[in-house]
Amino acid sequence: MVESKQQWKAWLYLAPAIVLLLIFTVWPIINTVRMALLENYSGLKAAGGATFNFGIGNFEKVINYRRFVQCMKNTVLLCVFTVPISTLLALLIAVALHSIKPLQKALQTIFFLPYVTNSIAIGMVFAAMFNIVGSFFGTENELIVTAGIINNVIEFFGGTHVNWINYGSSYAANMFVMIVYIVWNALPFKILILLGGLTSINKQYYEAAKVDSTPRSRVLWRITVPLLSPMLAYVVITGFIGGFKEYTSIVGIFGERMGPASDSGRMNTMVGFIYDSLSNNNQGRASAAALILFGIILVVTLINLQVSKKRVHY
Repeated sequence: MVESKQQWKAWLYLAPAIVLLLIFTVWPIINTVRMALLENYSGLKAAGGATFNFGIGNFEKVINYRRFVQCMKNTVLLCVFTVPISTLLALLIAVALHSIKPLQKALQTIFFLPYVTNSIAIGMVFAAMFNIVGSFFGTENELIVTAGIINNVIEFFGGTHVNWINYGSSYAANMFVMIVYIVWNALPFKILILLGGLTSINKQYYEAAKVDSTPRSRVLWRITVPLLSPMLAYVVITGFIGGFKEYTSIVGIFGERMGPASDSGRMNTMVGFIYDSLSNNNQGRASAAALILFGIILVVTLINLQVSKKRVHY
């Protein structure tokens, strides 16, 4: 009886959060499904009184779009390469930081800095590092070409400079730059999660391994990794979700053209495709693409969850 009398207070406390979720989460999802099923839906046309038929025409247009396969390919490749690499590096760095006692807090802060830095700003810095800049200088307007920091390092070790992101650059070079940037940008969050997991591991396991003179590599893969498997599963799942939503990193490196000047849109992703449709006032096609992306993320997440049931040790 007492509990039933107090329920109204609980609902009262939850009411602001529930209202905000309904307005900014539940309704947008419902509206996205509605717009996706209205063929050739446009907000401007709807405001002018136009009517639209229900159907799957928007989904067909998305799939038949000439750049759709390229957008999907870019998104999948970025996920396939960046998630495993960033997770492995984060694991090794977290283990190293956990074992270092002097300056541990300072090093943790340094590694966490990219997480609180604007992604576009970081992308612009990476673009400057890989960029090849030519400028006119002097009274005779002599052309001075700066190969960029990365190319200067390559030439210092005897290599030749590479056209990473400029006009005429190759797709492989563009993809390499994006992978390096996304991996670097994804490390701080994963390191933070794995460090938290390492601090919760019982020290008796390591003491027993030390008594048995177990090699460090075996301790890492036979003790640390299994005990960290819940955190590893979490960072892998969130990594794939974030990878499929990749957009700001491409804009930070290449700008709104989403690729080098010689092939605008070459590095576009599914989220970029959605934004392009919205900018063209084609909300129906954007909604259909968003639902397709949601379906892909859902399937990948379910697969990861299924795999984690057999690999994760709680």
